[in-house]
Amino acid sequence: MRVTQSNGTITLEAEGTTHKEVFKELSDLQEVFDHKNCGKCDGDNLRFIVRNVEDNDFFELHCANRNCRARLSFGQHKKGGSLFPKRKDAEGGWLNNNGWLVYNKATGKEE
Repeated sequence: MRVTQSNGTITLEAEGTTHKEVFKELSDLQEVFDHKNCGKCDGDNLRFIVRNVEDNDFFELHCANRNCRARLSFGQHKKGGSLFPKRKDAEGGWLNNNGWLVYNKATGKEE
């Protein structure tokens, strides 16, 4: 069975032999790709970016609004290598703007 889901910007397609398999695949795809707006400025001009630093890939979604430039970083599961949006800080606290952060040059931190 094959199911297609669209949010108006991106169309996701999941395939499986059972409802549960298709549901899980759609869930995984939506968590990573179903972002229509920036969590900081609500802009809809988003870009998928992969940066490579010292042979490590970093997956991010960038807001292309010049007045915002927020980004949502994705972590990688150790098992299976799938991606997930980083919504919590290193201590386990929830990040502002649902994980969308802007680098502050003055403080040298993402806020």
